[in-house]
Amino acid sequence: MHARATLALLSALIAPAALAEQPPLDVVYHVSETAKVAFVLNNIQNHIDGAGGPERLNVVLVAHGPAIRALDQIETTDRIRDATERLRAQGVALEICGNTVKGYGYALEDLVPGFSIVEQGGVTRIAELQSRGYVYLRP
Repeated sequence: MHARATLALLSALIAPAALAEQPPLDVVYHVSETAKVAFVLNNIQNHIDGAGGPERLNVVLVAHGPAIRALDQIETTDRIRDATERLRAQGVALEICGNTVKGYGYALEDLVPGFSIVEQGGVTRIAELQSRGYVYLRP
């Protein structure tokens, strides 16, 4: 019994040290549905919290299609505005498809602050990130 307690204590001490030595995980989140934007933003925050903080992850959110409606500076909710601001402050890259911006008649300043336009298109950007080893998540 005493040996088990010692082993548990050693595991508790070694596991965080081993985790700290691992490089940050690269993750790309994909959202294209208006109704899922708040959900995806919350998932990203939960991921950051569960990973042990923003320094443990490199997160890129790529939005395109109808999701742009939830990111409209005038139409967005405080929940989405606050979430994007908080995620941006934690180093999450917020990207929006250039084709979507153009197709929906938006300009970057029409969107909640912090987004950058991906000129090559959202799905092309996602494929590029995946080819570089990013884990793809579409909640």
